[in-house]
Amino acid sequence: MSSFDLSQFNGLAERARHYFSHDNPADEGPNVGHNERMISSVAGACLLATGLSSSKKGSLLLAGLGGALLYRGMTGVCYTYRALGINTRSRNPATVIPAQQGYKVEKTVIVNRPASELYGFWRELENLPKVMPHLKSVEAIDRDRSHWVAAGALGKEVQWDAEIFNDSENELIAWRSLPGGDVDTAGSVRFQPIGQNHGTAVTVTMKYDPPAGKVGAWIASLTGSGLERKLEEDLARFKRLMEAEESSQGQVSSGTGPAHQA
Repeated sequence: MSSFDLSQFNGLAERARHYFSHDNPADEGPNVGHNERMISSVAGACLLATGLSSSKKGSLLLAGLGGALLYRGMTGVCYTYRALGINTRSRNPATVIPAQQGYKVEKTVIVNRPASELYGFWRELENLPKVMPHLKSVEAIDRDRSHWVAAGALGKEVQWDAEIFNDSENELIAWRSLPGGDVDTAGSVRFQPIGQNHGTAVTVTMKYDPPAGKVGAWIASLTGSGLERKLEEDLARFKRLMEAEESSQGQVSSGTGPAHQA
């Protein structure tokens, strides 16, 4: 592709509109939330610019995808969401993340420490930024509620409050975000002993509704910052930290010494 004029762009935009639309979609109004629209617009503009400036094979498809995302962000209308009955513009406060919405990931790591010690580390939520660098802070409000601050897209911080709604000592911790935060998230961590003196299987399940929905999760995975990769790296860091000083639980709890540098 040596050049790309306005008529070509209009044709791509029209094809994208027909591809994602169905009868009279505008009559139903916007169905995309504010944060999601913002990130869709930015991502769409970047993809569109990349496609228009490239002569490589597939650049037209990239430009078309960018145009569709830009349209989605500017209008607040997502035809795929509409077909699935999803509306992120208004959420039910009683539901953290609707069943068919968001992005779910589950990872397991074997840690050569007793389940009681691993549970104890995780239950003190202020410890989590030590193994999850994208978390800037976690502050306990009371025994079950906490305030989280994390690094978000485009260099911005995201904040939310969360509550622990299921807590089985040395076995399970499950949490969910509370209404009014910047993101919707829910998850659990399970601790399952593996025989006698064979360590503990730690399984973390997370469900997260990115600001740009599943499209945002897909774009994040392309840049190497997807939730699945982050969780895998966090659990590897958790394993190193917990196994570094087997005889010194005090260093693990306070975050001092060589274990904190893992």
